[in-house]
Amino acid sequence: MRNLLAVLAVILFSVAVLAADLSGTWAADVVLDAGSGTATFVLKQEGTALSGTYSGALGEAKVSGSVKGDEVEWSFESPDAGKVVYKGKIEGEKIKGTVEYGELGKGSFSAAKKK
Repeated sequence: MRNLLAVLAVILFSVAVLAADLSGTWAADVVLDAGSGTATFVLKQEGTALSGTYSGALGEAKVSGSVKGDEVEWSFESPDAGKVVYKGKIEGEKIKGTVEYGELGKGSFSAAKKK
């Protein structure tokens, strides 16, 4: 039983060490039904929680979200579009996924972490 607990502890520690840290500045290319553009996110990750800021065509906004394994989701509110939601998969220093820009439509995005 102690061996099993030791193995589980090592596995959990390894997963925690390998987990991505999304803290930093991300440059995103966004393609919507209505057109395309870019956005910049400055994110801070604490455990599975994300916070930060958005800047782009809709101005600036506070961002909140979460990370679960290699899946990430964050959102913000815009007076012009309503609720904006990004959902993606982490691939090293990149994130790719879908986005819903409230009343402006749906689309896709790819973001890269700035160094």
